[in-house]
Amino acid sequence: MSKPPAKESHPGLFPPTFGAVAPFLADLDTTDGLGKVYYREDPSPSATQLAAQYVQRGFPEVSFQPISVVVVTWDSVAPYQAPSGNPAQRGQRNTFQAVLASSDASTYAIFLYPKGGLQFYTTFSKKDESQVPATVAFSQGLVGFFLKSDGAYNIFANDSKSLENLTRSSNSGHQGVWVFEIGSPATAEGVVQAEVNLGPDNGADYEGEVEDYDQMTTHFGLEDAATSSLPFKITKREDIEAYDVPRALSPRHEATEGSRSFQLPVEKFPQQQTQVIDVDEVEETGVVFSYTTDSQQTCANNRHQCSVHAECRDYNTGFCCSCVAGYTGNGRQCVAEGSPQRVNGKVKGRIFVGSSQAPIVFENTDLHSYVVMNHGRSYTAISTIPETVGYSLLPLAPIGGIIGWMFAVEQNGFKNGFSITGGEFTRQAEVTFVGHPGKLVIRQQFSGVDEHGHLTIDTELEGHVPQIPAGSSVNIEPYTELYHYSSSVITSSSTREYTVTDPEGAGASPSRTYTYQWRQTITFQECVHDTARPALPSTQQLSVDSVFVLYNQEERILRYALSNSIGPVREGSPDALQNPCYIGTHGCDTNAACRPGQGKTFTCECSIGFRGDGRTCYDIDECSEQPSVCGSHAICNNQPGTFRCECSEGYRFNDEGKCVAVVDQRPIDYCATGLHDCDIPQRATCIYTGGSSYTCSCLPGFFGNGRACQDVDECQPSRCHPDAFCYNSPGSFTCQCKPGYQGDGFRCVPGEVEKTRCQQEREHILGAVGAADTQRSRPPGLFVPECDEHGHYAPTQCHDSTGYCWCVDRDGRELEGTRTRAGLQPPCLSTVAPVVHQRPALPTSVIPLPPGTHLLFAQAGKIERLPLEGNTMKKAEAKAFLHVPEKIIIGLAYDCVDKMVYWTDISEPCIGKASLHGGEPATVVQQGLGSPEGIAIDHHGRNMFWTDSYLDRIEVAKLDGTQRRVLFDTDLVNPRSIITDPVRGNLYWTDWNRENPKIETSYMDGTNRRILAQDELILPNGLTFDPFSSQLCWVDAGTHQAECLNPNQPSRRKVLPGLQYPFAVTSFGKNLYYTDWMRNSVVAIDLTISSVTDTFHPHKQSRPYGITTILSQCPQGHNYCSVNNGGCTHLCLATPGSRTCRCPDNTPGVNCVERN
Repeated sequence: MSKPPAKESHPGLFPPTFGAVAPFLADLDTTDGLGKVYYREDPSPSATQLAAQYVQRGFPEVSFQPISVVVVTWDSVAPYQAPSGNPAQRGQRNTFQAVLASSDASTYAIFLYPKGGLQFYTTFSKKDESQVPATVAFSQGLVGFFLKSDGAYNIFANDSKSLENLTRSSNSGHQGVWVFEIGSPATAEGVVQAEVNLGPDNGADYEGEVEDYDQMTTHFGLEDAATSSLPFKITKREDIEAYDVPRALSPRHEATEGSRSFQLPVEKFPQQQTQVIDVDEVEETGVVFSYTTDSQQTCANNRHQCSVHAECRDYNTGFCCSCVAGYTGNGRQCVAEGSPQRVNGKVKGRIFVGSSQAPIVFENTDLHSYVVMNHGRSYTAISTIPETVGYSLLPLAPIGGIIGWMFAVEQNGFKNGFSITGGEFTRQAEVTFVGHPGKLVIRQQFSGVDEHGHLTIDTELEGHVPQIPAGSSVNIEPYTELYHYSSSVITSSSTREYTVTDPEGAGASPSRTYTYQWRQTITFQECVHDTARPALPSTQQLSVDSVFVLYNQEERILRYALSNSIGPVREGSPDALQNPCYIGTHGCDTNAACRPGQGKTFTCECSIGFRGDGRTCYDIDECSEQPSVCGSHAICNNQPGTFRCECSEGYRFNDEGKCVAVVDQRPIDYCATGLHDCDIPQRATCIYTGGSSYTCSCLPGFFGNGRACQDVDECQPSRCHPDAFCYNSPGSFTCQCKPGYQGDGFRCVPGEVEKTRCQQEREHILGAVGAADTQRSRPPGLFVPECDEHGHYAPTQCHDSTGYCWCVDRDGRELEGTRTRAGLQPPCLSTVAPVVHQRPALPTSVIPLPPGTHLLFAQAGKIERLPLEGNTMKKAEAKAFLHVPEKIIIGLAYDCVDKMVYWTDISEPCIGKASLHGGEPATVVQQGLGSPEGIAIDHHGRNMFWTDSYLDRIEVAKLDGTQRRVLFDTDLVNPRSIITDPVRGNLYWTDWNRENPKIETSYMDGTNRRILAQDELILPNGLTFDPFSSQLCWVDAGTHQAECLNPNQPSRRKVLPGLQYPFAVTSFGKNLYYTDWMRNSVVAIDLTISSVTDTFHPHKQSRPYGITTILSQCPQGHNYCSVNNGGCTHLCLATPGSRTCRCPDNTPGVNCVERN
């Protein structure tokens, strides 16, 4: 290759005069600072080995070991736009890689296109001044010393169809990966492409939804620093799905070259995370790029990714989990051998029956399955299936057959589905009915074991099925099916027959036999680091010995029952298959494993945690039989087949798994930390005397021992002037001269004091009508304002004649919307601004948690409830609050008035809510969202605020989603967490803009915006505000620290360094609670001693997102929007000591009044 001449600096007709390797030749734009291009030469073994693996897949007959690779990454690059721009391409970004791997004898090019990585296929050509498609091609350039001529060149893609196919297909057997031989004697006439094509039975059209946050992060700009340091922010989900859901195979595209023709493969492959070699800045795998496990990925910091019934082992390239003896699974998920299993999930469908042009649609249908593992029998029931489609689904036993494969009885040396995948995989199947047009596609997502120990599954059915008359029965004979295994992919295909028997009296030919063709692809993640682990047989045979299908018309339940075993490929019924362990006639207990012997001999062995002869097994109560099994200071809880240890209050697990006291030997300044037992700051002060000692002293105006102080009544006897009134107050008193006297109360002389506005108005009205004399009656219809004891306008004013009442402000003006009819008085706030306490009403360390306080935290499509008692997380009582597996919940907030939980969901996207006491979830905001993340509630003003990291703005709306208004849409790049201080009327949020991260604040009406923290921030994720201490705290996933500050003071306090990957945080009293992506857990920090005090690992080992504190009662306090919406016609937005009335956006013609 050579440097392009100046006249060819922009892409033009191909081939160029210079040598070129072009994974995506087009005019690309990186001038906005987001798109970047990285390159490096990498001779490391991990890089060269992976490159060798890709080449080996594409060219199985070649032995190739590179000595170095060159990696070039185009990350989030934009299309070059014409001066007028192209609205259709606004926001679109492309990400792809090229890898050149070289040995002493040859060179190969590897092009990698991740899922969703190509969002545009044309750019504006500076040369042609028009939109032209990109090109994927190779060129030798001009060759020859004197008489130069065009060398060989190859064009593999140069139109939208072939370009779209780059992310969906492959020439090397791995979706999105393309391998070419470009430097060897064989390439003298042009490059040689790999030709590893899957056959028609092994490839399947993939049509899937984004189902976990690892994929969604790249779609919505939520990637983390540990995963990618590149600003990978692409389009909205609805735009991405155009690439994720191919509807038909692309036509074959013929590539051209100087001397030969190629056919670009179009076979589809099961969707899987495309592996892309890391650039230098990438620290961890897991989102789009997944090369190999980072050197930091060891058992030491990833043990939680293994099942509690598994052991973790480190290898040269990473770690692997493996189930211990007595358990089966893939190590990440393990269940006791022989124990019955339950599978729960949801089914939705859109099915055309027979020749009908109208589909039968059903959603949120329950699926439940019970598996007798030691028999290999699975019983599956799908409820509320409409009768119009129920009978026609009877032949589709494979819907439940996948569960039978997972727990099929294993012959020696062979593995069922759960042993291979741990119940975590994606399955896509295609059913073609012979003689019937169309096909049915089955998509299933298995998500492992949930917190209840049950496997979870989501199923989607779409397509056509032949009609089977109502009342018919279907019979399916026993069958066998071959499963083919390769790296992370399992495929199978077969042809099956089923017999339909019409209902009695239906005619002379009650029975007919039909045929359908079946093929499926299963994709999963396997651990590749244990190279010594025995390889799976490339082909296994699933034997289904009995099949039973039934549709219950009255209950509308579809039932499938199958008996399954897995073993070698054999013809007929060999003797080995007659062992009772394989055919399910052994009679072992449901909590036992059947161990086959020679011939037909076998033994029954109770599962781990059970005892008996194998034919009868009962649970072992480890807690009763081994009282000290958990050690001292621990509580043992027996569970079926196992037990669980929890440390007693005041103790925690150490690294050896023993319960040790929670102590800290360092001296503690109890006064500074708030751990003292002095009376509240309004009555007493704490005096630090060194070490861990302190004394308590009552403040002036109080008496007592400092721990309990009582008010001194200074008015008994009065300390005021004899001509003054004495008013006692907590810790103090005031003096006010009597009417006819003036002075400060301590000295009063005859004379009148200056009257207030209310008093002056009152006297003016009464004097004007001659009613100043209180003995005389007032004229009817006259309104005279009422003043309080200090001369201020009373907050509630009433008209004596009409009986109407209303609220007024500090100047006596009526607050609009507060007037009531005769006989009723509105609840009005004082016309004097509420007192804002700058110090806590109680020491935060001794604030008791109200009974019923707990945490809520999100894990993708689940919200879990974790009770708190004192400062302890009651882990044994943790349970699911909401399970919506189709959603990806990020932010959480709680309305303590209506007991309602609110959340943001980036999958639709939308904002939803659900009652804390149960009920169906509801959507409150669905339109005009990009990627809603943080959410916060003002329970006084009945408003919610949220951040949108795709639209880069902050919005406010009423709690029902109406009256939306954009507060900020400038100077925001990646706004994430947001929090309110309702009493003070302040708003706080984080912006993890990688170029300029910051924490900002404003009033709730959007005024007085300013930056609170900007230095020494990298990825400020979570934010929380404690109203008791006025402390604003945050967690930063880049600095790995928790920090706090008082918004009214400039100094920051580093609470705790060494956090792994915090995402969200909440607080109460002296504790911070944050969610951690690396630990997949909820972690408690004691602010007073700057130490982690407790950790909760949810049963579901997946990333936790938002977290919030749920209080049984609302905190004390109010703001100016608390009563009658602050007199506002629409949005009432609190500010310190006041409020602002604002109108919603885009509501012309609405009778709305804005005022400060």
